[in-house]
Amino acid sequence: MKSQIIFLFLISQFLLLTCSDAHAMHISEGILPFNWAAFWFAVAVPFVAYGLYRLKKLSNIDLSFKPLVGLMAAVVFIISCMPIPVPTAGTCSHPCGTGISGILVGPAISIVITAVALLIQALFLAHGGLSTWGADIVSMGVMGSFAGYLTFRTLRSMKINMTIAGFMAGLFADWATYLTTSVVLASGIRGDSPFMPLFTKIAIAFIPTQLPLGILEGAMTAGMVVLLYKKRPDLLVKMRVLKPEEVTA
Repeated sequence: MKSQIIFLFLISQFLLLTCSDAHAMHISEGILPFNWAAFWFAVAVPFVAYGLYRLKKLSNIDLSFKPLVGLMAAVVFIISCMPIPVPTAGTCSHPCGTGISGILVGPAISIVITAVALLIQALFLAHGGLSTWGADIVSMGVMGSFAGYLTFRTLRSMKINMTIAGFMAGLFADWATYLTTSVVLASGIRGDSPFMPLFTKIAIAFIPTQLPLGILEGAMTAGMVVLLYKKRPDLLVKMRVLKPEEVTA
């Protein structure tokens, strides 16, 4: 596991160096007017606060939970630091990693993980910004985590194969993030213009990037879940992804 994380880190650094417009990742500093930036901060704060409460509660019950969260935070940070060049737009986009974190540690704690990853990226990598931190938390953390978690849980409750459930969770987590980003951008920069035409234009602009990236993230999420199921099903039981009888079966 450690060697895999180091490998992902090296790949992410290579992509960062080869991508000329990495500032396009997340919502950049200064894009949103003050009132909209403050609004998204207000939306994000209760989710982060509840996530911290859940993290403290679960860590008190199980001392080994925090290291698992730390490992998951490293995975989300590395995945969301992997810009994929978009030649047609002259910029970059990226997968998010919140689908797998939402599945494994739950959406509340996944939001905290995302908030920390976004803060470090804004401070040290110039990805996103401090004024847009709240908006980025909502789009990538809140919407991505809940979309991945709810998709996986719903499909598993319908007895859908774990591979398919993991794939769809990663796919919808990615697409939900960028759909929300389109809403945030359109509402913040439209001025006196109508919302829907600008939202539609931004959402369509994401399609050439996020259609394949969503599929990629779906495959990554499915691969991670299936790998854990084969190698460490006890961890999936520990994190309440599976019931003990499912592992036995």
